[in-house]
Amino acid sequence: MTPQEIFARMRERWLAGEPTYDGAMLAGDVVVETPFAAPGRPTRTEGRERVIEQARAGRAGFPVRFDECRGVVIHETTDPDVIVVEYELVGTHEVTGAQASAPFIGVLRTRDGLLAGWREYQHTMAIAAALST
Repeated sequence: MTPQEIFARMRERWLAGEPTYDGAMLAGDVVVETPFAAPGRPTRTEGRERVIEQARAGRAGFPVRFDECRGVVIHETTDPDVIVVEYELVGTHEVTGAQASAPFIGVLRTRDGLLAGWREYQHTMAIAAALST
């Protein structure tokens, strides 16, 4: 898969309420980084099984249904295996019904058609505000 196809698959999974990744899309040595993660959350996860485990736990413990991924802009780089994506996730809190959104930037790297790296920069204050409503 191309980086664009992998990002499209990630978006589909978000909107379907599934964990971001499945094993078929990940390189064995994949690295997922969230440098601005909320306190207590990991900022780096390495390896297919660990990434899948963390994605499942994160999805199960996150009380928001994603309704839309909008404002998607994909920036090509000089490396055909790397893209930079800007997007905004819109979701509904499953308990309160409140709707909120947060912007993100991600750097996606593939190798041999698999996701080798994902670095996501989150607007943690917007996410915290959405979870507290």
